[in-house]
Amino acid sequence: MKVGIREIITVAMEKAQKRGELSPGLLPEVVLEYPREKKHGDYATNVAMVLASRERRSPREVAQTILRHIEYDPETVEWVGLAGAGFINFVLTPRYWLDALRDAGSQGHRFGDSDVGRGKKVLVEFLSANPTGPLHIGHGRIAAVGDSVSNILGRVGYDVQREYYVNDTGTQMELLGRSVAARYSQECDQNTEFPEDGYKGEYIKAIAHDIRQQKGAGLLELPEAERIAALGGEAASVIMGWIQNDLRRFRVCFDRLFSEQDLYRDRCVHQILERLQEEGYVYEEDGALWFRSTLFGDEKDRVVVRNNGATTYFASDIAYHKGKYDRGFDLLIDIWGADHHGYVSRMESAIQALGLDRDRFKVILVQLVNLWRGGTPVAMSTRSGEFMSLAEVMDEVGEDACRYFFMLRRADTPLDFDLELAKAQGAENPVYYVQYVHARIASIFRKAADVGIEMPSVDEVNVERLTAPEERALAKQVAIFPEFLESTALALEPHRLTGYLQEMATLFHSYYNRHRVISDDRELTGARLYLVGVVQSVVRSGLTLMGVGAPEEM
Repeated sequence: MKVGIREIITVAMEKAQKRGELSPGLLPEVVLEYPREKKHGDYATNVAMVLASRERRSPREVAQTILRHIEYDPETVEWVGLAGAGFINFVLTPRYWLDALRDAGSQGHRFGDSDVGRGKKVLVEFLSANPTGPLHIGHGRIAAVGDSVSNILGRVGYDVQREYYVNDTGTQMELLGRSVAARYSQECDQNTEFPEDGYKGEYIKAIAHDIRQQKGAGLLELPEAERIAALGGEAASVIMGWIQNDLRRFRVCFDRLFSEQDLYRDRCVHQILERLQEEGYVYEEDGALWFRSTLFGDEKDRVVVRNNGATTYFASDIAYHKGKYDRGFDLLIDIWGADHHGYVSRMESAIQALGLDRDRFKVILVQLVNLWRGGTPVAMSTRSGEFMSLAEVMDEVGEDACRYFFMLRRADTPLDFDLELAKAQGAENPVYYVQYVHARIASIFRKAADVGIEMPSVDEVNVERLTAPEERALAKQVAIFPEFLESTALALEPHRLTGYLQEMATLFHSYYNRHRVISDDRELTGARLYLVGVVQSVVRSGLTLMGVGAPEEM
């Protein structure tokens, strides 16, 4: 319906321009929102406020001008009016929402699908945690966001691939090797000092212990550099196994694991730096190679090869992203931790230097998760080993609560994760509150089956019997699901799903507490069964997009 209302408003503005009531020029895009207060209608736009400065009139005057030229179908639009400082509000007819309810029922699980993506190829690269330790709660949030973004884009017509970039070279991998080598030597009864900046978690001791059990003390005979590299490689392989197991349990699957080592094995990093140097974008200073990112608005130039000859992560990232473009993706979405915010401008600079389309590159930054238990924060530090792993959190609160809680806030907003709340079996727990809608409706259908009542088909149901205000509100919430998914996908803001589902749950629980679904009136019972069946289907779709289960019983 948003498309139709935008067209109504645009046509009205064009008519006003032709009659000289609005000044000539490019008209602004009509942005529609759902008013928070029901009295303000079903849709609202601030387009009059946007035009006001250009027209040198108050927003209300501009809105009144537009309203004079608005024409609409009374079968669909019940009322159009002016509110507040200049909002134009639309109220749709009950018939429109009931017809939309029919559409939802006829489409079943496909309701919400669209072709807005037109089959465009999208690569979503997310998580990409260094294989230096188990996944922690912050990694879990990134994984949940990335997977949900991918799911939503797929529902609205994009061809989506998920990719995990394995940082298996560089400084952190060397540090992992030195950490395990020190613990391995200690396992072999050697008095070896542990590196001050090493990874101190118990998992390092466990890996070293297992290697000692499997291979004995023979690795001590290797030269130090070879021993560190060998042990680092063994540890990375073990840790990646842990990560993949955790992700399977967390319901996150990748189409490809891309190894950073391949970029060096195939000389991609060398070739891209050579090209950039030939084109004048890389220069030498103080024995190091620098990329001229300031040419593209970055605050300073960036090192790509240190004065000791070691390449930086930025160098391999340039090669990696060049390869992404070469693979023919129409849109590249990177989902990074918030500590990488300064990395965005330098990657955009490199993309521009390579002559690639910067608009095809999007970054979603995910803020930290603050884990709480009983009013006390839970410390998280991978190197110190003082962190609660994602697996431990799943053990305590379950996969569903984990996935849902990670989506309660915008990705770029810090998130407080309350372990006790996530375990609560009541309405105060947001995931329980939503899942209970699905389970409660399943219970209604079991009771209906017990008395021999089935939900009517689309052709049989008389939706006109749904006259209660709560039924219209539920029908509206169902009807907006497709346009809601489209806007959520285009904004790359999957957290909106939790808001939508919370509203649906509030509407349903209120309805259930006021109205009996199964009654002696068979026609009304059929209409209400049809309504709650469609609600259940939409709730299940929303939960599935977030990787959350839809239980039949609770």
